[in-house]
Amino acid sequence: MNAEIIAVGSELLLGQIVNSNAQFLSKQLAEMGINVYYHTVVGDNPKRLKDAILTAKQRSNLLIFTGGLGPTKDDLTKETIAEVVNKSLVMDEDALNSIEEYFRKTMRTMTENNKKQALVLEGSTILKNDFGMAPGMATEAEGCTYMLLPGPPKEMNPMFMTYGIKYLLKQFGTLEKIESRVLRFFGIGESQLETEIEDLIDKQSNPTIAPLASDGEVTLRLTAKHQSTEIAYELLDEVEKEILTRVGQYLYGYDTDSLFGQVLKKLKALEYTIASAESLTGGLFQEQLTSISGASSVVQGGVVCYSNEIKEKILHVKPQTLIQSGAVSEECAKELAENVRSIFNTDIGISFTGVAGPNELDGHPVGTVYIGISLENGKTTVYKHVFAGSRQGIRQRSVKYGCFYILNTLQTVD
Repeated sequence: MNAEIIAVGSELLLGQIVNSNAQFLSKQLAEMGINVYYHTVVGDNPKRLKDAILTAKQRSNLLIFTGGLGPTKDDLTKETIAEVVNKSLVMDEDALNSIEEYFRKTMRTMTENNKKQALVLEGSTILKNDFGMAPGMATEAEGCTYMLLPGPPKEMNPMFMTYGIKYLLKQFGTLEKIESRVLRFFGIGESQLETEIEDLIDKQSNPTIAPLASDGEVTLRLTAKHQSTEIAYELLDEVEKEILTRVGQYLYGYDTDSLFGQVLKKLKALEYTIASAESLTGGLFQEQLTSISGASSVVQGGVVCYSNEIKEKILHVKPQTLIQSGAVSEECAKELAENVRSIFNTDIGISFTGVAGPNELDGHPVGTVYIGISLENGKTTVYKHVFAGSRQGIRQRSVKYGCFYILNTLQTVD
């Protein structure tokens, strides 16, 4: 079963609204084991819509439409599909009664064009609209199934979940289930990760392995298909185990996990507290950590210390350190991490100092970053990086590496 989702509406092409319907439907169809190979968006134009339908029916046997079922003249989805499948539009009395009842309840005048919403394809299965007026419908013609759904997500989502899925299961019977799992890695580039598991990618069939790089991270989406959910999970477990024997040291989480979420989870589990001293990152580390619910139990506070004066007077960095080594140095990062931990009386202190750009500083090129991690037991480690990219990109990668180093450090803590 290969499906294509066709969203109808010029407002989508103009960028006035986001096509969230396609994302929602793709997820639901994937869980049912229905392949979605194409998303199409077409404006409110009958000729272009007809062309899109004729193209889609050559490559897909399930076409799902969203939008264009309303009362106005530019709502032409039903009319265009009726022409393609050579079926008439007829008035659905239940839908018409429901529309009329809606206007009576709201004490509004029903205009003649609202009756248009009750027109359905002759012989189609009606999908009731419990949250709006225009009903959906489904029909078959020449080996292709057509399903028409309203455009507003508040109407489309419940209609598909309540009636659309039931229709598809009745038509096509038990389908293979598709189960996916996302593995999240940090500290390894996409090309290196792909090289490490290249043979697994080359021989993939079921499960499939899809790498994706984003914001300094790399993910692998594993997708297994089987009529048994349990067997699909076993297939995922098997390929994941093989991947982790090679690159498991870079794995930090799954699916919707984030580095900051994992750091917070680990700190809470250990009942550890943390404080930060941030120069080039300007509070970005603490802002992202405290954006997660429950951060107040571990975050004691922090200092944004852009100037040397603040580094010296508030965070007690030694004057000779700033004179001899400079603010962008291993020595400064070490003292910042240790002193912020001591000042806030926390289990961990983390510091960020460096050059975000656009110009170099004290002879250090743009992208030079020092990250200090200080533990209560007196152990302090400083990591140096030279990042490439924009000012914001350097700052973002800095705080993510800070999270990564915290997680690595805490792996050894019971």
